[in-house]
Amino acid sequence: MFRILIPAVAALGLVAFAAQTRTPTDMVPAAAPAMGWHLSHEGAIAKLAYGVENSDQLALMMTCRPGLSSVTVYGDVLPVSPHLTLASDRPAELDPLSGGDASEVRIALTEPALQSLAGRGVLRVRGEAGVFDIPADPDERRVVAGFLAYCGSARV
Repeated sequence: MFRILIPAVAALGLVAFAAQTRTPTDMVPAAAPAMGWHLSHEGAIAKLAYGVENSDQLALMMTCRPGLSSVTVYGDVLPVSPHLTLASDRPAELDPLSGGDASEVRIALTEPALQSLAGRGVLRVRGEAGVFDIPADPDERRVVAGFLAYCGSARV
């Protein structure tokens, strides 16, 4: 009988100890991942995205190849600019992430909206929620400036 009783009491004691060592702060859910500006390269294509790093949670993404005078912008929000042009003349494809139409426009590298992001750390955008600003901290501003310099360079 002691063969069964001793392991059972020991297991019960471990469960009670584990329950007592949890503090209320252990039970608080982790904070949501922060949104920010992130740069990546896929071959010669540079990608600047605003969203959660290493995820599909993006508000917008800009891509370019070196030597071109514009970037292509995709996303749920687009820069506020009178100079946006459609990236293609075909109908927009269904966006697999949102289930809606994928927005794809081009904007010049010299566009004040992009220069403001690199210089002042603010990109004014428009989306379903209206017009608002997406900020960039000093480190992110350097990343944006590097993206714009890469896009405008003659490297291929």
